[in-house]
Amino acid sequence: MTTVNAQTAPGTVLGYPRIGPFRELKRATEAFWAGRSDATALRETAARLRRDTWTGLRDAGLGQVPGNTFSFYDHVLDTALAVGAVPKRFAGITDPLERLFAMARGREGAPACEMTKWFDTNYHYLVPELGPDTRLAPTDRKALEEFKEALRVGVTTRPVLVGPVTFLLLSKPAEDAPEGFTPLDLLGPLVEVYRDLLAELAEAGVDWVQLDEPAFAADRTPEEIAALRKAYDRLASAQSRPKILVANYFGELGPALPVLARTGVEGIALDLVAGRSDLDGIEGVEGLDRKLLLAGVVDGRNVWRTDLDAALETAQRLQGVAGRVEVSTSCSLLHVPYDLSVETNLPADVVDMLAFARQKVDEVVLLGRALAEGRDAVAEELDAARATRERVAAASRRKEEVRSRLAELGPDHYHRSAGDIRAKVQREALGLPEVPTTTIGSFPQTGAIRKDRAAHRKGEITEAEYDERMRQEIVRVLKLQEDIGLDVLVHGEPERNDMVQYFAENLDGFATTELGWVQSYGSRCVRPPILHSDVTRPSPITVDWATFAQSQSGKHVKGMLTGPVTILAWSFVRDDQPLADTARQVGLALRGEVEDLEAAGITIIQIDEPALRELLPLHERDRAAYIDWAVDSFRMCAGDVADSTQIHTHLCYSEFGEVVGAIDGLDADVTTVEAARSRMEVLGELGPGVPRGLGPGIYDVHSPEVPGEGELEDQLRAALAFIGPDRLWANPDCGLKTRGEPETVAALENLVAAARTVRDEVSATTTG
Repeated sequence: MTTVNAQTAPGTVLGYPRIGPFRELKRATEAFWAGRSDATALRETAARLRRDTWTGLRDAGLGQVPGNTFSFYDHVLDTALAVGAVPKRFAGITDPLERLFAMARGREGAPACEMTKWFDTNYHYLVPELGPDTRLAPTDRKALEEFKEALRVGVTTRPVLVGPVTFLLLSKPAEDAPEGFTPLDLLGPLVEVYRDLLAELAEAGVDWVQLDEPAFAADRTPEEIAALRKAYDRLASAQSRPKILVANYFGELGPALPVLARTGVEGIALDLVAGRSDLDGIEGVEGLDRKLLLAGVVDGRNVWRTDLDAALETAQRLQGVAGRVEVSTSCSLLHVPYDLSVETNLPADVVDMLAFARQKVDEVVLLGRALAEGRDAVAEELDAARATRERVAAASRRKEEVRSRLAELGPDHYHRSAGDIRAKVQREALGLPEVPTTTIGSFPQTGAIRKDRAAHRKGEITEAEYDERMRQEIVRVLKLQEDIGLDVLVHGEPERNDMVQYFAENLDGFATTELGWVQSYGSRCVRPPILHSDVTRPSPITVDWATFAQSQSGKHVKGMLTGPVTILAWSFVRDDQPLADTARQVGLALRGEVEDLEAAGITIIQIDEPALRELLPLHERDRAAYIDWAVDSFRMCAGDVADSTQIHTHLCYSEFGEVVGAIDGLDADVTTVEAARSRMEVLGELGPGVPRGLGPGIYDVHSPEVPGEGELEDQLRAALAFIGPDRLWANPDCGLKTRGEPETVAALENLVAAARTVRDEVSATTTG
């Protein structure tokens, strides 16, 4: 990180990216998993990344540097380990690193912990499992050790931990927990563990600790808010502890704000980007005049430059309300790329719109100086930023032909025939057996594929050469699936770098980065595209690949698209118009792709929406409007296809019960969902809400363990308790891109065998 301002400003960030500017942690971790390096090499890489982050943030001029934001996999998992919340199936693993990765990825006889979305982001966390017999105790001293490690390089950090109430609200009851138990029942003992951890930090010289409580950006019951008060009254009463900063983000604190303000904590961090409504009535909140208030006015989740004039005005409104006001990011910068300055291929007019993590730190420092010293101290910088924003605002981002076409579409363009009618037509047209087998879309991306893609990007092979190599891979993958015995095939997507970026590269209105990597989970990193203007499809994107694949097999080969909601969720999206308008523009572009696929003879088309739950607003009051436009944008894609064309969709790693109405509203003929890690629990949430075909993922593709045939049979039998055999599909829970081919083949062979066994059982029951 380059020093741009050695002068310390009263400002901070709530967290920072941890994968490394060039994904160093990903490479080191995967090398360790593959046995190509040892734990010492992995730890050395991690130590270097931590050091560079701490010293870089200090040198950039932040008044406080967050610590304990590094993780080998996930910060919620780290918190579970810190407080001793280790499920029994992992209790015998004594090596800390081995235990962490076993909980994250699973091992033989010990399935991985469930994984789900971190609120409404594309980050995933490991769900803690708790029961009344969970023996909570200070166990892992990661926060303390990293504080001492930072001191050795000359940086005093503010350790960050997931707050105790949010930790419990994000947890699930262990499988053997008695009926009626909730994780919040463990609030008392967990708070005592936090008191012990805070005492250890204080003894080591920690001045401030940050406890994150983003669960209170969502709707909470009076009992949950009372738990927050109880927890922080108890923590604040400790004789030996650092000063406590409670950080909220992803929305307003709302009714929890006055509760926290009346506790003895010394600081509160507010998200004044997503939770700007906290400003309403804040002047009357008792207790704020004795606290540090962090004004989160720099957006930690999107990549647009901050309107510095507006941000400063917001922060200044809090002066006089709080005992002290400082500037911060709205949330951790975990959700944005490292550094805009390394991007050399972005158009200049797009660069003018952007700020990545490094640039957001500079914005915090600048605003901190302006707040502390007055506007005149940074007048030149504020003038330059204002001029850039005015230049961006003056540029046209509209395409009238898109807006006119959307205005012409009426209700008939969003609706197909009734689902039961379509199902009958499709049974006759497709000729599939009961419990048909398929995969979600992608197949393992081999080293050869990645090498060819890199060579193509560098111009070392021609477009024609690259296409031919990808076709050869498609032929190989189709033959592999036929040999395994799958009923509905996929082309494997070798030509696609990422399920969203691939479409962004072929749609106007997007820009893509070279090094804009963001962690999704574990070692999985993505490069979210930047959606900056009205969206159009200049030409077909997938049609040639799909028709080639179908020409190589006598079985049905699915056309594969990413849906409009997921494209928005996994992109950095323009903030100058409502998301609903942007979603419909993307849906209109994909509508043309669906029509072209159908015209080319593709009879099964999958439109993936794994992020449908992800964008669900945290507050109930906002959800109906979201579901309306999310459903509309999806149905726009497939609104004109024939009854005989089967539309699939895929959703993963979410609390599906909260979006049952939306899933039904999508009106897909087949919906595939993640169900393996939750052991089919999700099907109980869905209930009758998916009246058409359903493919509950029966094995976890994020674990390297190959599921046994008997295990998969049991999963399918469990699914039959919820849905009929005429609607059940057998498939993995997600795409296979990140898996190795030998394990993939073994798992799919077992899946096919299991489906045949269950199919025979169903047939015998029916005929008997």
